This record gives sequence, C-alpha cells and structure tokens, in this order.
Amino acid sequence: MKQKNQRAIIHLLTARSWPARISAIVILSIAAVTWWHERAVSPGQLAKGSNIEGQVVAVADGDTITLLDANQQQYKLRLAYIDAPEKAMPFGQAAKTHLSDLVFKQNVSAKIDDVDRYGRGVARISKNQQDINLAQVNAGFAWHYTTYAKKAQPPAEFADYANAQHAAKSARLGLWQDRQAMPPWDWRKAKRSE
Repeated sequence: MKQKNQRAIIHLLTARSWPARISAIVILSIAAVTWWHERAVSPGQLAKGSNIEGQVVAVADGDTITLLDANQQQYKLRLAYIDAPEKAMPFGQAAKTHLSDLVFKQNVSAKIDDVDRYGRGVARISKNQQDINLAQVNAGFAWHYTTYAKKAQPPAEFADYANAQHAAKSARLGLWQDRQAMPPWDWRKAKRSE
C-alpha cells in the first residue's frame, strides 16, 4: 500500500491531464481515511457504537468496571444511563458489592454508547442477555440518570429504567431505605463547592 501511495504522489505531481490528477487524489484520499481510521480505533481505544466482549477484572464502584478482552486489552467502562452512589456516600460500598456480585470475573458484552471526557466507554453491559445497568437500578443501588438518558436512551428502555427506579423506591430497596437519599450528582456538586 505504501508503494501505491508513493506512486500516486508522483503521479499527482507529474500528471499532465486532469483525469490522471483526480485519480491520484482519490487514491491518496482513500489512503488518508484508512490511516486515520486505523489510528482512531486501534486496539485498546474505545469508539462510540463499538461492541466489546470480555471478562470483568475490576469493579471500581457501583457504576464503573474494567473489562479485559480476548486480546488482553483493558477497557474502563462507565455504565450508561445510571449513576450509583460514590464509594464515600451511604450505600456506595453496597452498590459496588452488588455490581461485583453480578459481574466480577464474569464474561460480559458491552455496547459503547459514548466515550466520556476521561476516556471511559459509557456502555450498556449485558451478561447472558441480562441488562446489568438495569439490574443496578432494580436492586436500588443506582439512580436512573435521566439528565443523560433522555437525550440518548431508546424510549422503551428509558421507560423500563424509570419503572425500575419507581419500584425500587416504593419497596425501599438499597439506597431507597434512606428517604433523604442524595443523588450522586448533587453530592459531587456539593463536594466541589467545599
């Protein structure tokens, strides 16, 4: 391919006809796009819309995991459309433990919906066709993060998550045992202003 690109450059610079120049430009454009794509989505990097599979090798908190794929590449993933209590918050450790019980040392699939500013994949995690993100909400160990979910989450899925949160809250499961449970986004905001 490198030799073909070199010939295209020479042809572009020496061609006397416009069709020959255009042909050289097309070849160079294709090479540039291919090169850019290979650099942008190389192993170990995440891209919106990609799918990865592997074993969960770490659980950082109630909504963040590390996945190791078959090529031994690690990916830090944030569970999409939910927000679990921070570790220092009430129920933070319980949320982490519940997520660990669901996925630690288990094989999962991850659909990357976005890549956040920290380079983490924002992903929908499933294990044996079980929606792990939804499982955290069902058990009362995460909020449905509607601020982000209403922008990108499919409507039927949005309704499932909203219903799960309502049911967990009504049954006073997990963090909903605390009637004054503070959402993690408010807790983080309060910590930043201290």
